[in-house]
Amino acid sequence: MKNYTSAPLPFMGQKKHFIREFRKALREFDHATVFVDLFGGSGLLSHVTKRERPDARVIYNDFDDYHVRLENIDQTNALLADIRTIVGEYPKKKMLPENLRKNILEVIQSAEQDGFVDYITLSSGLLFSSKYATDYASLQTEGMYNNLRRAPYSCEGYLDGIEVVHADYRELFNQYKDIPGVVFLVDPPYLSTEVGVYKCRWRLSDYLDVLTLLSSTSYFYFTSNKSSIIELCEWISEAKVNANPFRNAVRKEMGAQLNYNSRYTDIMLYRR
Repeated sequence: MKNYTSAPLPFMGQKKHFIREFRKALREFDHATVFVDLFGGSGLLSHVTKRERPDARVIYNDFDDYHVRLENIDQTNALLADIRTIVGEYPKKKMLPENLRKNILEVIQSAEQDGFVDYITLSSGLLFSSKYATDYASLQTEGMYNNLRRAPYSCEGYLDGIEVVHADYRELFNQYKDIPGVVFLVDPPYLSTEVGVYKCRWRLSDYLDVLTLLSSTSYFYFTSNKSSIIELCEWISEAKVNANPFRNAVRKEMGAQLNYNSRYTDIMLYRR
């Protein structure tokens, strides 16, 4: 079975840089029988968990309907093949001239009338680094670049053995919280980070609500240094307002870069 080290289709915020550390940390959870991915995103954490622990149940909460993009991967590959024909031998990473941009938009508009269009995947191949459009209206206002990959996308076996659900994360947590051996994978949209491609409006109160789930359970929790959430919890603990849910958790950091002038630090914490 193929072990994916990144999501089959582009997804902002996937934890591909943490996969090695995540795999190693999973081996410390030999007591676990159920892993619940509350904010499933691209499903990469669920995929890696199932490959590392095939004996355990893995529940993937498809918070962003990523499965719809996977189910339509053949249509996406066909559309990208048409776009590659238009682009031809135009230099990689260069801005496309207006005539090619208009031809590409016409092909995309036609594809949308016929069925599904994966604008996030198209954005990865046509827009400037880390820019994403979610519909035709937003795509047609953007300049286009030749960032197209040559190979078609594939998702064969990616979600094999994984239970895919679509639920509010609070309901899902309550459903599994009392099951012996449960471990929660908690990777909410980052606070103070671009979340424009996510299907939600993520406010500070939403972000803080997630922390209430961590105080009495086993978990993996992901955040970044942009959120300052760890510093907030440390302050709460020192002020004796409440207990710090990250106390005694193991912390791993991984540097990441969106583009030439935008860097941040991904953080993973876990506690048995």
